[in-house]
Amino acid sequence: MSDEYDLLKLGNQLCFPLYACSREIVKKYKPYLDQIDLTYTQYITMMVMWEVKKINVKDLGECLFLDSGTLTPVLKKLETKGLVNRRRDTKDERVLLVTITDEGEELKKKAVMVPKQMASCLSLDRQDSKELARILNKIMLSFKD
Repeated sequence: MSDEYDLLKLGNQLCFPLYACSREIVKKYKPYLDQIDLTYTQYITMMVMWEVKKINVKDLGECLFLDSGTLTPVLKKLETKGLVNRRRDTKDERVLLVTITDEGEELKKKAVMVPKQMASCLSLDRQDSKELARILNKIMLSFKD
């Protein structure tokens, strides 16, 4: 017979292994990101910037699932490091645009080693990695609704 409180057992939660894995993975990233002088949040921001080159802050926040209160200090720090520029849109001053700098583009050459180093930290084969990514992306997309 099932206990009415089974749902409250840690072992029955989907959120806990996701949370614990996320924390552990970010910890594994740290030594590699220290080599390129980025935090994890700065790194994922730069990943978007390497791909799109220019984006408004609202869209960047949506890509990264970050609110402006989290993203603003990250962007300020990246700007201080000379990796991005932030400017108001000339057509609409309410819109803040972020553009990657030449120095930001140069960092991409050093950062390319990070995913390779991280891949060696996980005991997942290519097929399991793809399946996990598919499931996690499906979960993330469900939060956009």
